[in-house]
Amino acid sequence: METRRPIVGLLCCNELVDRAVQTVATRFLLPLASVSRTSTLLVPAVADTADVQGFAALFDALLLTGSRSHVGPERYGAGPPCPDWPVDPERDEVALALAGRMIEMGKPVFGICRGMQEINVLFGGSLSSEVCRGRHHRGFLPAGEYDRLFQHRHDVELASNGRLATLTGERRLRVNSVHEQAVDRLGAGLSVDAVSADDGIIEAIRGDGCGAEVLGVQWHPEWDVATSTASQAFFKRIGEAARSTNGGN
Repeated sequence: METRRPIVGLLCCNELVDRAVQTVATRFLLPLASVSRTSTLLVPAVADTADVQGFAALFDALLLTGSRSHVGPERYGAGPPCPDWPVDPERDEVALALAGRMIEMGKPVFGICRGMQEINVLFGGSLSSEVCRGRHHRGFLPAGEYDRLFQHRHDVELASNGRLATLTGERRLRVNSVHEQAVDRLGAGLSVDAVSADDGIIEAIRGDGCGAEVLGVQWHPEWDVATSTASQAFFKRIGEAARSTNGGN
């Protein structure tokens, strides 16, 4: 009998409404409860308040969420960001430090969209916006049309020996992909787990031999988890990995 649900840390972002606030989309929270069957604690993206050591000790798994912002290019040795790029330096600081500590402790780390990009940067990889230009299924629409972003879908091919192929039993998935940056140089110790079928852009990555389960996807499984068995498999795996960390409770 389950004595307590495993605890998954979920990264917030810094945004301005009429004041500075911590935000996370509810759609990331719901499948962690209903599919992963875990409890969730929100991690503030404020470096001075984030107790990385304490959080890592407490959490059974970590999910790095998608975001409206980009990973700061200085994190992977690139030049300054474009003036109109949304960046969140404190999110970068907390996400990279906490994910790194979780992995050091042998605890699983998962990433969605920006979260996958953070994993790549953590392992020494780089990102690029050039590879995404002109792709109709990527990018952002005018204000007021947010839901239409996730109607853009395309096929990805899963690595035959990869984590996602094992989890889903599939070799090809149709997914949504909403991003302006993508993996350029793959981080050391990572393997490609899926690529876009039409242009070869890296769509999923996994960690190999780092002592912890690490898996990131560029698309948004939280968006269609109610109807997609592949998205359900992703969140089920988060729950299984978290349970393994906390001794199966």
